[in-house]
This record gives sequence, structure tokens and C-alpha cells, in this order.
Amino acid sequence: MRLSRLTVAAAALVALATTGACVRLSAVDSGGLWKVVGGQCVPNMRDKGQPGPCTTVDFQKRYAVLKDIAGRAQYLVIPTDRVEGIESPDILYGGAPEYWVGAWAAGRHVEAKLGMPLAGNQLGLEINSSQRRTQNQLHIHVDCMRTDITQALAPYSTIAPGTWRWTTLDGSRYRVTRVTSLSERNNPFRVVQRDLDPKQSMAVQTILVTGAGPDAQRDGWLIVNSGLDVEGGTGTAEGLLDHSCSLAKATSASQ
Repeated sequence: MRLSRLTVAAAALVALATTGACVRLSAVDSGGLWKVVGGQCVPNMRDKGQPGPCTTVDFQKRYAVLKDIAGRAQYLVIPTDRVEGIESPDILYGGAPEYWVGAWAAGRHVEAKLGMPLAGNQLGLEINSSQRRTQNQLHIHVDCMRTDITQALAPYSTIAPGTWRWTTLDGSRYRVTRVTSLSERNNPFRVVQRDLDPKQSMAVQTILVTGAGPDAQRDGWLIVNSGLDVEGGTGTAEGLLDHSCSLAKATSASQ
């Protein structure tokens, strides 16, 4: 199972845009990702107008995009504020930054790295639970979906918004719903939190978002959720992503 130690690798060797040097972070430093974003990307963008080692820093939308060293085209969307993770109340209040909207938009960086467009249901966004991550700064993984998972989710592409359906993916239990946007009431954090049992906790949830069909603006998005507090559940959906982006390889081979 692929856990957020991939994120540690992301921060372990990040090329500095201005010097060509590398930032090396300890695998036991749970604050390493924040040191890169808050300690380098933010001040570099503020003082020099250059976001390195991040790809972008958006002060208005309050997030940065960082290329993960792990994976062919994996990127991370990270708040420019100190936000610990999925358990933080700061992601739920009215007017909170719409990180999922930013993560979906960051799919363009995945496409640019691959040199090809992706259909909505080929792109995946994922966040791990507090117990299945190594970095204590909220980060959303942006990468290719596994083709078999896209196929397994196809039957849910037209379910009524607000309706949850249970399924098994990679041996773990997940529930799936569809939304028509990723913001405000449809923000995946709010959707999941709103429908948790009173005894359940956001801290142990994992969320994956992908297009309900090839055109997400038309088809909507699927929110896939599981938790360590569910029988057969899991605190990570990162394994449902394909960090090798084999779908791009298959497309290249057929051309």
C-alpha cells in the first residue's frame, strides 16, 4: 500500500529554481513539507516574484503547487497557511480556501508533464488520514487514476448527488457519491464531514476525487471516502492513484 511517505520523498529532493541546489528533508521530520512551502516557496514568491522550489504560489487562493519527486507527473497542492491536515477545523468554516478546486486546476501541470490531455475520470485527487501520512501539513495529491479503478467507479457516474453507495476497491470498503462542483457546499471536506456518523472522526478519513465521466464540468465529480473507523475501511486512498501514469504510456505505445 502506498502511503504518504511518497510525500516525504517529494520534499526530500526538491530542485531550487534559483540555485539548482537541492533541499533535503529528513524522513522523520513531519514538518518538512511546511518548511519547503512556508520557508522557501512563500518568501521566494513574496520577495522575488519566483515560487521556486514550488511550481506556483497563489496568495489570493492561499495554496502552492509542488512537483512531487515521487511519480512521473504527481503534484501536491499545499496551503500557504499552516494547516495540519484533514482533521483541521480550518478547512470547514465558511469562506475557507477551496483547496479541491485548486487541486483540480493543478491537473494541468500533470497534463503538461505527460505531454497529453487527461479525461476527467483519468485524473485523481487524494488526501490521506492523519494516521496514514508522514507530513503534518495538509496536502492533496494530484495524479493519474489507475485505469482499473476508473472502470470500477464507472457504474457510479450517474448516481444522484447526495446519494452514497458502498463498494470495495483494492480490498477496502469505500463509499461513493457524486457532486456537481467542488466548492462551497460541495467541497469534498464538507460533504464527507456532513455525512459522518456522530462517533466518526474526520482525522481518520481518506478522500479521493475524480471525474464522474470524461468531462467533469458536464458529468460532475465522484467523491470516494473511507475511514479507519469503518469495518473493512482504510485511511488512505493513495493506492488508487497511478504514480507511474501507465495510461499515458499505453497511449504513446498505440500511436
